[in-house]
Amino acid sequence: MRPNCLYISLIILLFLSSVSVSFGQTYLIGGVLKEKDANVRIAEAQIINQRTGLSVSSSGLGLFQIKAAIGDTLLIIKREYSDFTAAVTTTKDMIIYLSRDRNLKEVKIYGQSKKAELDDIKREYRNKGSFYQGKPPFLAFIFKPLTAVYELFGRTPRNARRFGRYYENEMQQTLIDRFFNEDIIQRNTDLREKDLEDFMLNYRPEYENAKKWADYDALKYIKDSYKKYTDTLRKK
Repeated sequence: MRPNCLYISLIILLFLSSVSVSFGQTYLIGGVLKEKDANVRIAEAQIINQRTGLSVSSSGLGLFQIKAAIGDTLLIIKREYSDFTAAVTTTKDMIIYLSRDRNLKEVKIYGQSKKAELDDIKREYRNKGSFYQGKPPFLAFIFKPLTAVYELFGRTPRNARRFGRYYENEMQQTLIDRFFNEDIIQRNTDLREKDLEDFMLNYRPEYENAKKWADYDALKYIKDSYKKYTDTLRKK
């Protein structure tokens, strides 16, 4: 092999190896969700990494962070908006615009909590024939085999299964929001605007911790986290 050919081959190999490393490495990807043509931020949307199955929710300010690699695809789901997929092509923050779903009929529910509203949707899926939310128990294959097969492969149960994941995530995020929201943070700190956004994004508690809290625990977490946040700002 000629020296020039060998040199070119080495360059190609180095390039391919660097590409494979960058595509396999996982990063903490940040972003913001906005409504298309309205410049309104979208809170409590579900962002799913379709490769890993990891799911997070956007904050009250439409912000999110999720672990992903270059080349992954994010699925964004939010009621009253069309589902949207976005490819991760860079480690920079993403701005994702969602369009309102024009095919959804307008539903106005007064005096209901979020849980009551979501429970109504659950009942709708059951009325349409999805009794197990797309997850039939083992005994169903013995006593109701046709129903069990339909639950696994039918379109309605598949949508019910996806909604079940959304429902669980929404309930978890609602519990977190009860303890960790703009109003409570502003009443217990001097954080405002950009600093408030950064704090809420970087110090949002995990559900496994928040589910054990009483009001005192939440306030202690906010004050402890606020001290860490301001200490970090002083070091910059």
